[in-house]
Amino acid sequence: MNPRTIPVTFPAFIPHSEMPPVFIPPDHFRELRHDEIFPNHSRPLEIDLGCGDGTFITGMAARHPERDYLGVERMLGRVDKTARKIERMQLPNARIMRLESAYTVAWLLPKASVSRLHLLCPDPWPKKKHTARRLVNQAEFLDGLTRILVPGGEFLLKTDDQPYFEDALVSFDSRTHQFERLDWPDDAFFYPTTDFEQSWLNIDRDIHRARWRLITA
Repeated sequence: MNPRTIPVTFPAFIPHSEMPPVFIPPDHFRELRHDEIFPNHSRPLEIDLGCGDGTFITGMAARHPERDYLGVERMLGRVDKTARKIERMQLPNARIMRLESAYTVAWLLPKASVSRLHLLCPDPWPKKKHTARRLVNQAEFLDGLTRILVPGGEFLLKTDDQPYFEDALVSFDSRTHQFERLDWPDDAFFYPTTDFEQSWLNIDRDIHRARWRLITA
């Protein structure tokens, strides 16, 4: 992917504070430093790809003030809505960035900086001719995960789409030298329900989930 083909626009809402909730990378064509995103870069960093209306990231940030959370979202309205939630809830450990997910993982996030990356109810790309666009089918995205996760870092996936889930299982089964699958029981840890997930649960759709740990970089 050529980074110069990525369009860059920003939301109008950027509140005046020491660290505004909207994070704008100082340079979109180089790897970021951890301390550019959050000054206290000794804290664990978690990424929420395609964070929707911000329900998950703000819920996690409120529950875990000792950890930092960066949401990544390409849709302007969702970025603006999430930023307002972050400011309203006064969460200094949460920020939102407007950018495309695959590019962010493959090129922008700092190497060995992410303790957990969450991909929750992503676009399933249901048409057969579009399946290559699924993140879990892209070698660039999977290689990016191995680059940005810390040793022992985790990738967590939830989807209502069975084919998407099966593609993820196949992709990670081909990388058992890099990732091991972990159990994910219902009571494993606090995990807010996203807006997308709740909409599927409301119509009795099954939610598939899986969790992998990086065993080598």
